[in-house]
Amino acid sequence: MLKLARFTAALALLCSQHAIAENGVTRDAILLGQSVALTGSAAQLGIQMRNGVKTYFDYVNGRGGVNGRKLELITLDDGYEPARTVPNTKKLIDEHKVFALIGYVGTPTSVPVVPIFTEAKVPFIGPFTGAEVLRTPFNRYIFHVRASYYDETEKIVEQIVSTGGRNVAVFYQDDAYGQAGLKGVEIALAKRNMKIAALGTVERNTVKVEGAVKAIAATQPNAVVMISVYTSCAEFIRQLKKTGSAAQFYNVSFVGSNALASALGGDGAGVAISQVVPFPWSGSTQVVREYQQLSAKAGNADFNFGAIEGFLVAKVFVEGLKRTGRNLTRESFIDAMEKMHDVDVGGFYVSYSPHNHVGSKFVDLTSITRDGKFMH
Repeated sequence: MLKLARFTAALALLCSQHAIAENGVTRDAILLGQSVALTGSAAQLGIQMRNGVKTYFDYVNGRGGVNGRKLELITLDDGYEPARTVPNTKKLIDEHKVFALIGYVGTPTSVPVVPIFTEAKVPFIGPFTGAEVLRTPFNRYIFHVRASYYDETEKIVEQIVSTGGRNVAVFYQDDAYGQAGLKGVEIALAKRNMKIAALGTVERNTVKVEGAVKAIAATQPNAVVMISVYTSCAEFIRQLKKTGSAAQFYNVSFVGSNALASALGGDGAGVAISQVVPFPWSGSTQVVREYQQLSAKAGNADFNFGAIEGFLVAKVFVEGLKRTGRNLTRESFIDAMEKMHDVDVGGFYVSYSPHNHVGSKFVDLTSITRDGKFMH
């Protein structure tokens, strides 16, 4: 009789554990996956994003984790090439069996994995992209932390027009990322009864900008809005300046601000960049002070926009985990995230609902100074 009672109790415990079991969740750990560029033309974006996420995770783990579980991050290199992101994502979900995916970098690399994580019902948190295609139609498994490229290009066009600019050209990467930014510029200009004066394109992971320079220089634009990464944008700016152009250059946040300033050197003064996170060198907000303190402690005192974005993504994710509680499943996590209305994570606010996973619409404009730093 005693043996039967013990067997029944053991079976009940096993069933109970099985009922709440979830991939990537153990008694004392939560496993997360990330695919970013750690090599290639966008490497600094991936490295910074990973560093920011890891800095906050390490801090949380040092304080005992979340609800008794430590956070473990597996980061795979995709070189900013979709052909590598897809198998990386399948490996993270099918082999590593991660609980969620976090901090992916790029539109062309994020878009093709949407069907993969959606079918597997794996949350996709805080991608470093503002593309509308990841926001519309609504996807229950995608949670954004940053504003969209439409928000950024609206802010840029507003600035151009307010300073008298009328002749606006667009230099863009010929892929999903570039097309997303281009569409944003078109929408913002159309609101003001304006059209793009000239277009120039560059192939992803190259710096072959000669054709774009020729096409855009011919129209003598007041401003050029740029939708590419730091390597090609730096080369384009240098070459267009050599033609005698006096155009003002504007970039969206994905360019990689610090890397762009470094690549341009003396040619960077006055180049503008829209940002979707707080200014990482300012001590005016709690989350920036926290980021600075923890980054410096981790040996990363070279503050930058990419790392603070990763830091914010990790902080929002952890807030969602805390609100979910100990009985953690993907669906219970999503439910908890959708109840986060106007949540303050240190002077930066995010909002989610069952029908809206946008997160934030914050956009700031910055420019590179003569000494390669930033002002806003």
